[in-house]
Parts: sequence; structure tokens; C-alpha cells
Amino acid sequence: MPASGQISSAAMVTALKAAAEPTRLRILALLAGSALSVKDLTRILGQSQPRLSRHLKLLTEAGLVDRAPEGSWVYFHLADQASALTRDLLSRLDQADAVLTRDRHRAETVKRDRQADAQKYFDAQAGNWDKIRALHVAESEVEAAILSALPARPIDLLVDLGTGTGRMLELFADRYARGIGFDLSHAMLAYARSKLDAAAITHAQVRQGDIFDVPLADASAGAVVLHQILHFLADPLRAVQEAARILAPGGTLLVVDFAPHDLEFLREAHAHQRLGFSEAQMRQWLEASGLRAVGARHLQPAAGEGPEKLTVSLWTATKPARSVLAPAASELERTS
Repeated sequence: MPASGQISSAAMVTALKAAAEPTRLRILALLAGSALSVKDLTRILGQSQPRLSRHLKLLTEAGLVDRAPEGSWVYFHLADQASALTRDLLSRLDQADAVLTRDRHRAETVKRDRQADAQKYFDAQAGNWDKIRALHVAESEVEAAILSALPARPIDLLVDLGTGTGRMLELFADRYARGIGFDLSHAMLAYARSKLDAAAITHAQVRQGDIFDVPLADASAGAVVLHQILHFLADPLRAVQEAARILAPGGTLLVVDFAPHDLEFLREAHAHQRLGFSEAQMRQWLEASGLRAVGARHLQPAAGEGPEKLTVSLWTATKPARSVLAPAASELERTS
């Protein structure tokens, strides 16, 4: 089997043939900056959709590009398995080339338009999020705790399940070689994508995906984050189990959510299905998913701030070299 990052001679020839065409090379150069849809590429390159679709099909078949369906749209990004080869080829291009320069300028215009549309959605939701944030300690304190929760070592692949605004991908951007965020909401993905573009974070992507059925191989991620998503789920245990499945041995899972509370209006007005999680419950779920719980931290509101305040809890767990089998879901449900 080839070493990591290496490909067979046949695959190399196929990839080089696919890249050896002016439009396809321009497409690869654009996708190195961010994921783009066919509609985006038609605006940037000024070519018809059928023609670009044909180019993208050839690049996909050659293993240089991956497609990520998102509702009725499809976004394209550089394929993980060939990214080293592709980026090496692109690094040899003259960035002052007039055609490539024009493409980049047009891409920036497309991204600005996309960001403006996404911002409208975020502005409409921001009031609700601000109400939740006001119920717990300052966001800066929460994020400082989040940063300290993951070991300060390089991460090959960080996966953010239920990525929302993509903030975790931003926060940990200097820790990972590649980052992927999954979410079901097209509107949230559009906003997250615009934030990553604005921050010039090109080594992270967001994709539409079900966090109960993540389209990644077993043991493929060095770190997985579940940030303020479990309380929206009817079956949070399944999400923890899926996070454990994609976590590599020695990797770290970080769960950020609320401690148990009785603020029923969050269930009624903000679609919270669970009113927080206890230390014992979370530890049981982690261990039942084949993980070893290694730490917990609880950020409590200051004394005297009143009863309607939330405690933010952070739990970390690692995956041992040989994970233990989880008991049947029915057994867990009786104890949760």
C-alpha cells in the first residue's frame, strides 16, 4: 500500500492528464481558495454550465476534485487524497498570470455577494443567539476554555459536527492541517463558508451532512468537536457514537454543551430538546461509545446573577488503541 500522501503511477498519469487543460487548471486554482458551485464557476470563468460540468466531471473522475451535494446545489473542492499533488502543481503557477489574476478578482466578487446573502440570514437569527449567550458567561471566556480543552498538538483532520457558523473551524484554524464542518442547514453552511472565506482559511471546508451518518471513514479524524449541538437532538447518544466512530485512536473528542437546567422556555422558543446534560450521563455516553473520558470543566455564572443562568460544560475524551464495544442502545436509554 502506498505511504500516506502517495498515489500509484497510473493515478498520477490520470491526474496529470486531467489537469493538463487550461480551463481545468483554472478550476483547480480557484478550488484551492475555497469550495465553489457550478453557478459560481460560470460567473467567474464566463463559460456555459454544460461545459463546466463536463470539466468538473473529468476532474472528479481523475480524483482531483470531490463533489459535495447540498440540497439542489453541488459544491466542488479539491479532493483530499490528491490535494498534495494538486497543491504542488498549483504552487508552480505564476500567480501574476493575467488570466489567473482576473479569475481571483472575479472569485472575490462572487464570494462578497455570497457573504452578503448569508449575512442577511445571520442578522435575522442573531437576536435569538444573543439571548442565549446572555444566559451564560462571556463568550470570550467560553472560547478560551474551548481552546485549552484540546491538546496543543498538530491535528491532521479536525471535524466539527453541527458546525453552524463555522466558529470552531475558525477558532482552531492554526491547530489542524485540514478541517471539515458538517451541518444540514444550507443557510448556515452559506454563512459559515462566507466566514471562512473572509478569514482566508483555505484548509477548512463545510459540507452538508447528517451528523448521525457522517460521510467519513472510521478512525479518520484526529479531533472531533460537538459544540452546542447535542441539546437540539432527540437522540444525542447517536451523535456521540458517530463522533467516536470517525475518531482515530489517540484522537480527542470535545463536547461543549449546557449542564442540567430548568429553563423550559428554551425548549419552547428555541427548539432545545434536552435541557442540559449531567456529568454522569455524559461520562456514561462517552464510555459506552468506546471512549475514555479524560476531563470536564464547568463554566458557572457568577454568584448572585439570578436563577435564569446557564452553566457551560466542556467534556473531553480520547479513543484508546482498542475501543470497547458499546452496549445496546436500549440498555443506555434505560439509564439516560
